[in-house]
Amino acid sequence: LPDGDGGQKPGWPRKPPPLPVSRPRSSVLTSRRDRAITFVVVFFLSLISSAAASFVTKDLPLLSPMDCSAPSRVATAASAPPALQGVFSDSSGRGASCAESSQPRGSLSRSSSLKVSLYSPRDCGLVRLRSRRGGMEFVEKSFAKISSGENGYVLEDVPHFTDYITDLPTYPNPLQNNPSYSVVKQYFVTDDDTVAQKIVVHKNSPRGTHFRRAGPRQRVYFESDDVHVCIVTCGGLCPGLNTVIREIVCGLSYMYGVNRILGIEGGYKGFYARNTITLTPKSVNDIHKRGGTILGTSRGGHDTSKIVDSIEDRGINQVYIIGGDGTQKGASVIFEEIEKRGLKVAVVGIPKTIDNDIAVIDKSFGFDTAVEEAQRAINAAHVEAESAENGIGLVKLMGRYSGFIAMYATLASRDVDCCLIPESPFYLEGRGGLFEFIEKRLKENGHAVLVVAEGAGQELVTESLRSVDGHDPSGNKLLYDVGLWLSQRIKEHFAKHTKMVINLKYIDPTYMIRAIPSNASDNVYCTLLAHSAIHGAMAGFTGFTVGSVNGRHAYIPFYRVTETQKKVVITDRMWARLLSSTNQPSFLSQKDIEEAKKAQPEDELVFEENGTWEDPVCENGMP
Repeated sequence: LPDGDGGQKPGWPRKPPPLPVSRPRSSVLTSRRDRAITFVVVFFLSLISSAAASFVTKDLPLLSPMDCSAPSRVATAASAPPALQGVFSDSSGRGASCAESSQPRGSLSRSSSLKVSLYSPRDCGLVRLRSRRGGMEFVEKSFAKISSGENGYVLEDVPHFTDYITDLPTYPNPLQNNPSYSVVKQYFVTDDDTVAQKIVVHKNSPRGTHFRRAGPRQRVYFESDDVHVCIVTCGGLCPGLNTVIREIVCGLSYMYGVNRILGIEGGYKGFYARNTITLTPKSVNDIHKRGGTILGTSRGGHDTSKIVDSIEDRGINQVYIIGGDGTQKGASVIFEEIEKRGLKVAVVGIPKTIDNDIAVIDKSFGFDTAVEEAQRAINAAHVEAESAENGIGLVKLMGRYSGFIAMYATLASRDVDCCLIPESPFYLEGRGGLFEFIEKRLKENGHAVLVVAEGAGQELVTESLRSVDGHDPSGNKLLYDVGLWLSQRIKEHFAKHTKMVINLKYIDPTYMIRAIPSNASDNVYCTLLAHSAIHGAMAGFTGFTVGSVNGRHAYIPFYRVTETQKKVVITDRMWARLLSSTNQPSFLSQKDIEEAKKAQPEDELVFEENGTWEDPVCENGMP
């Protein structure tokens, strides 16, 4: 095995000297016998080594894909605990060392300073770590594909057909002969093009995490006539769903000459419970002008085996799944089953959520439209409040766990006096409470406008109402109607504790916001998302979702967009801008602020002098 300098490993056996021109027959036989004995000894030593590797990994702590994939946990083998240094069990079950594996495809293997990630199945096969819990053995696979380069460069790559299927042919990209793209300079993307997750860094800080850049490649893994596509929409409605469907169909047809495209009706359960519909550029020509989805949607209904059986039986080889974080988790499971069966089927996710709570990406499609429509409801509440004596306008907006719609609609409106979101706790009574603030605003301005996200103040509501622990078919916890509850509490407070007569108008535009067609900016964004997804699937990538990262479209592993939800950071500048705009109190004690800071740690990588990359809150490079 060559080391980093291109030399030989110390103690590595050299080739035996060449045989002399003339040797006695007995010497030749002895030499052959010695070599045979050596071969047998080496063979049995390799078996012992393999058994030892399996034994060593038997009682290791279980590491989930989240643990193995986070960029803050990238480390060299030298920083790993002794039990993990260089010893893994790959997808075939045999012991494997990182030093014995080949460099991953397209992962900066030409860099002289390349360091292999400790948890990189792309470098060491699929990592399988065993642990025992309650007398039972669990095996979990990590699909993280991580490599690193100079100056703290980390690439979190996405799966590719070549990871589990060998000897696949490639074909010239049809776009090379497409007259629409003949004028585009450097239209094709190379394997070395990546997108940085963070673009604001300190002078001496590491470059950080990157994702593979989206876009067309010069070689593709499908011939146009062989492509059979299906599209499915899952979860709740969102502006732009029809636009994404339209652009996938038209993009496949006009750019790659694909004509066999099916629509799966009614969400995941439509794979095995309903018929499909044929989609053509003509049939989807004007659907972007309508709200909702022409394919229908539903929550739940995910049966992995039935779904993959349906995909295999229909001969589908590209699956486009449009939905939120729960849908993307389902897409990840579908990809795992497809990979397990060794099928050449690209599974591509297009993230959809009106709450804008999907991690990593800049925003989700439909968010701009939702904010624009929410602003109309706020304007109506402001007119009602301003036109009445001591008028109060209360608007409830969508935002189960993340208050992005409420925050951005408030900033866009400039008429809101107080915005309440799930990430920022508040209280009603007492000094500095919400009731005191409303009284102050009514005395100063004669009216007040309040915006509350649907997930805000749930802990206060549960104190007043009987707790009901319910969930929808997607597993989301059912929330109390904080808008109705808050309007009632405000009325009760002013009736009992003040002489002020108020006129409160409650507006709930929740389903109006998500049922409308997407606006101009979202239509453009949906087009880019759809085209990026198409290019990735044709290039052989799979098991990924597509999104904008710092304004550039990238291919992101499923686990990165499903391991956590994006939330408003109340210690960030954007929330401070809102507080400055509304002049509302933060309702936070110093203890609340400190807890918020702890909940949002800096996830930058720290370069240690010994050359390993470690999380600031971890020891020995391990979580």
